[in-house]
Amino acid sequence: QVQLVESGGGLVQPGRSLRLSCAASRSIFSTHHMAWYRQAPGNQRELVARISPDGTTEFANQVKDRFTLSRDFAKKTVNLQMNSLKPEDTAVYTCNAQSIYSATISYWGQGTQVTVSP
Repeated sequence: QVQLVESGGGLVQPGRSLRLSCAASRSIFSTHHMAWYRQAPGNQRELVARISPDGTTEFANQVKDRFTLSRDFAKKTVNLQMNSLKPEDTAVYTCNAQSIYSATISYWGQGTQVTVSP
């Protein structure tokens, strides 16, 4: 079992930055894809960014020029740096860990609210 705990959400003005962190309860980065998803009211949950065990990253088109994703193996955290935030980035952001061995082994955090508003 793995627990994921997100932090760093909040209210920010358009154009500013926020950094979200996802802390894992044990070392899993070598065996799990780590991802951030988001869900805005009335919308389906969507993938924001993902990093694979080999370090390969992918980003949603809407964020790829503004967001970066990194891992800290010592702290067991995955960090989403969000720059040039827009009101449309407002959503609940949730961390996910997906096992590379089984599609049924997937862990989710509780989510953190990001609100971008003047």
